[in-house]
Amino acid sequence: MSASGSLRRAQHAACYAQLCASFRLLCLSNPRQFSTSFAHNTDKTESVEEKPRKKTELQTKVTKEPTALERAAQALRQSKAKARDAAGQQAQPATGRLADTNVFASHQDIDREEDDPDQGVFEGRSIANIERALNPKPNARARWQARMVAKHVRRGGRLTKEMLIARTERQHQLQSHFFKTSQKKLRPLATQIAGKSIDEAILQMRFSKKKVAQDIHAHLIHARNEAMAVKGMGMQVRTDVKPTLPTGAVVLDPSTTPPQDHELPTKALRKGEKVSPTDIYIAQAWINRGKFGREPEYRAKGSMNILRPPYTGLTVLLKEEKTRTRERTEKEVKAIRKRIGKNLWTQLPDRPVTRQSQHVLW
Repeated sequence: MSASGSLRRAQHAACYAQLCASFRLLCLSNPRQFSTSFAHNTDKTESVEEKPRKKTELQTKVTKEPTALERAAQALRQSKAKARDAAGQQAQPATGRLADTNVFASHQDIDREEDDPDQGVFEGRSIANIERALNPKPNARARWQARMVAKHVRRGGRLTKEMLIARTERQHQLQSHFFKTSQKKLRPLATQIAGKSIDEAILQMRFSKKKVAQDIHAHLIHARNEAMAVKGMGMQVRTDVKPTLPTGAVVLDPSTTPPQDHELPTKALRKGEKVSPTDIYIAQAWINRGKFGREPEYRAKGSMNILRPPYTGLTVLLKEEKTRTRERTEKEVKAIRKRIGKNLWTQLPDRPVTRQSQHVLW
């Protein structure tokens, strides 16, 4: 007998012993399955009426408790069933009306339910995790709040110039996606629209011969609509001119409407006309360099070059005309003060003469 054959037989014997041990443990852990099958195979003389009775006796003796995984699966099924029941109980919108979740629905037409529909949605969430995400540095936040309160008390409740401007004037900044163009081609267009009113800039981009001007045209329309919807800019209607559009009309592209009485055909103001304080203009416009793309250029004899086309974005800062009027006034006042200087003699104000006497006062 070779040594390899004896080693192989020893391995088979060890595997068989391990298989018997595992089968014995399986029988002890689940005796219902193996006891019923064993009884069915051995006792063939039992009557048909006695078999169900013995099976029920085994079922009552052996009770298997659900594991943690089974309890979790059962809880998940119950939660899904509750969610389906809640979704089925939601009221369908009536014919000719918008749903309650529609952004175009009027608040007066929506019948609000007395109970909060979101009640119980966040019950299973951990408040500690939410607080950790919203307030990652509570000590630093508390120190900052204490400094701001002390600064406010020190000033006696008076607002700074920046705080007053932020409360009385509106602005909106929007960055576009990256256009497939270079900075050299996009910079002149950004310089062209900076300082113009939003309608005039949109009109200029509509009739521009540059290829990227159409992308800028769409971006300016989106920025104008977002500023009106989010910040409430440009909502005041002029009463000194006759409107060219019916009341309540929504104009998606202002470059397609005819100019009004106070505007030139280029949508610029006529000479002598006053601007509305809420008219929107482009205060700043700058470009943002993006990543370079990859495009194949197939050449002769199966060769190929990899082109790296540039991508550039555009960011605009929209403000209202009241901001430009204030900045122009401040600039004029600053120029006058610089021209006058500190050594220029000015007439002193008239004050009443006091403490007159016939005797010398010293």
